[in-house]
Amino acid sequence: MNALRRNVLKGAAGAGTVAVAVAAGLLRPTQALADVPRSAFEAKNVGDALKNMGASGLVDSKDITIKAPDIAENGAVVPVEVTSGIAGTTAIAILAEKNPTPLLADFGLMGGAAGYISTRIKMSQTSLVRAVVTAGGKSYTAAKEVKVTIGGCGG
Repeated sequence: MNALRRNVLKGAAGAGTVAVAVAAGLLRPTQALADVPRSAFEAKNVGDALKNMGASGLVDSKDITIKAPDIAENGAVVPVEVTSGIAGTTAIAILAEKNPTPLLADFGLMGGAAGYISTRIKMSQTSLVRAVVTAGGKSYTAAKEVKVTIGGCGG
């Protein structure tokens, strides 16, 4: 069987299944929305963002690994991976401290999912990229400096 045809059929079957679940009321689109208050994403500084997302009493942790480039030539697409070795991780958030709105992403992890996320973020200038991990009702953090160059000329 043609691989393209097989992929199209699998995609159509998956879309049909989701449509039936939505129509039957088994799946509601609102379940996919983040539970972090909008005010956390609209905060203009790191302190307000952390307060609005309920992260208080942050503890530095060596069990959090941030993989990001030391120098990002294009601040519009900076790849970031965060791995949490803390048992019971339920959320991972990413902040860029010098961005106009520092909270960039907040991922909820359910059902014993691995403490790992990978995404691309936008950075306005060189700053610390901070990961905030929630586990067992406590908040842990780690940070890494990422230099953003303008046109590859240094920054």
